[in-house]
Amino acid sequence: MEIKFFKNAIKYNGKRIRVWYSKGELINYPKGTITIYAKDYGSQGSLPKELNPENDSDYQSDYVVQDRARIVPNSKYYQAVIKAMGGKK
Repeated sequence: MEIKFFKNAIKYNGKRIRVWYSKGELINYPKGTITIYAKDYGSQGSLPKELNPENDSDYQSDYVVQDRARIVPNSKYYQAVIKAMGGKK
């Protein structure tokens, strides 16, 4: 399935997933890595598996976070994400 990146959302498999993007220096990631955060919880905020999303939620302790995915500069999605962010390199 194709993933389309927009300023405030990702479209995947006919589903719109609200997101926001962050670019900054990260330990253990190459310079220029972009993080995509889902704005919603649960199935509404589930990022596509192709992006290798991370989620550190711990339901037993009521610690729930939204999905996030790291897009490194050599990713096939990197240029599309840059464009969705408004071209900020």
